[in-house]
Amino acid sequence: MRIIRHWDEPAARMGAVVALGNFDGVHRGHRAVIETARRIGRAAGAPAGVLTFEPHPRQLFRPDDPPFRLTPFRLKARLIEEQGLDVLYALPFDRPFSRLSADAFIAEVLVGGFGVRHVVAGSDFMFGRDRGGSMPLLAEQGAAMGFGVTAAEPVSVDGAIVSSSRIRRLLSEGRPAEAAQLLGRPWEIEGRVEAGRRLGRTIGFPTANIALGECLRPAVGVYAVEARLDEAGAPLWNGVANFGRRPTIDGTSLWLEVHLFDYSGDLYGRHLRVGLREYLRGERKFDGLAALTAQIAEDAAQARALLAAPAATI
Repeated sequence: MRIIRHWDEPAARMGAVVALGNFDGVHRGHRAVIETARRIGRAAGAPAGVLTFEPHPRQLFRPDDPPFRLTPFRLKARLIEEQGLDVLYALPFDRPFSRLSADAFIAEVLVGGFGVRHVVAGSDFMFGRDRGGSMPLLAEQGAAMGFGVTAAEPVSVDGAIVSSSRIRRLLSEGRPAEAAQLLGRPWEIEGRVEAGRRLGRTIGFPTANIALGECLRPAVGVYAVEARLDEAGAPLWNGVANFGRRPTIDGTSLWLEVHLFDYSGDLYGRHLRVGLREYLRGERKFDGLAALTAQIAEDAAQARALLAAPAATI
């Protein structure tokens, strides 16, 4: 999959069918939009892709908000690539771009820059300065300028529409299994493994330490997880992880510490994708390393049992 970051690149004008949106989370609703674009593209013999914006517009307009992203760009690009697309347009969302009117976005970016053949977006998608553009406007302009438009209907699970905001709420409440039902997969934290204090090695539970960066903070506590290196063909490993401040050792900053079962390789400096499967317990302070070690052993045993059971259908 090619990644194109500017609409004035000569290679950008591909006549593609594009799914248009932010796609934070690449959840079931997003994938329905993307699959519609892929299907239309294949039927027309045209490239199919996604047109999204980086950073997320909320980061520009509300920079003081707590971290909220479900899928920072590296992971979002991986998940979109897995949908079998040809191109990802990742447009820089800055102040000048945010001032483009809806009409200008259609004329200068979609038509003048990319020469789109067809655009697919959610039926409630809004775009352009002050969110002045809507799907009816896009359909009207498409008919006049020679490109097709398809409005995809929302996807519901258990009678409620799948949305990124709903998934964020579930994760913040320590309900990753329910979030996975909306995502269609476990929610993942992706990051580079960093060197820590190496205390885990001394108590028999070495950990891979990951800072969350711009990623959403889930509920603090201990999780049963699955993880893999962000590399082609990497195997999946089960494990147990703590997300928190490590109060027993007087930690202050938030980290994800992942212990992978039966893994003995070197992970430092490599990118790890960690999927949260089940929330086991909240984080708490113990009376010394012996009590902490005993609890980690219990957590690991519980995580092994949960992860060995047949996974719920997603």
